[in-house]
Amino acid sequence: MKIAINQQDKEIQNTIIHLMLKELGIQSTGIAVAVNNKVIPRTQWETFVLAENDKVMIIHATQGG
Repeated sequence: MKIAINQQDKEIQNTIIHLMLKELGIQSTGIAVAVNNKVIPRTQWETFVLAENDKVMIIHATQGG
């Protein structure tokens, strides 16, 4: 299935958020995920199903001061 991740087109096999992250080799700690400009709570990552042409934004937390 084709989606955009951080504005780059990608082909993915897994349509559930937590499986997509695993497929892409992305650690699930310290990140937030938004789909079509809506933040998806971590509690929904195991049930939220992505659709063709969704726009996914993966935001990495950074430390600073």
